[in-house]
Amino acid sequence: MLDLQAFNRICSELVGTHHVTQWGGAHVWKVGEKVFAMGREQEDGAMHITFKVSDMVWEVFRDTEGVRPAPYLASRGLKWLQRTDDSGMDDKTLIGLLADSHRMAADNLTKKRRAELGLAD
Repeated sequence: MLDLQAFNRICSELVGTHHVTQWGGAHVWKVGEKVFAMGREQEDGAMHITFKVSDMVWEVFRDTEGVRPAPYLASRGLKWLQRTDDSGMDDKTLIGLLADSHRMAADNLTKKRRAELGLAD
């Protein structure tokens, strides 16, 4: 299972991203001003990773073991999932979904901001 260091490395390799620590110590990754992923290591060492998903991914994974609708975000009608362990979603799938979340967040930026960040149209 990904640890915090691997999560941060994977997110840092996506174009136009930056990291902030907020909301009580969560590692929050943004593309431009848009959040696309959050990670937090729990006291028991478990890694919770939260990310934006498409409607299809939401339907596939929302009731999967080790995955849940993201606290706070999903209750507001947003399609965000949180992986709490790798029992139902392996790391390879998670990494692909983090890239998808980055793309979806970037798609919500203006054309000008996307260009400033080096994102292709």
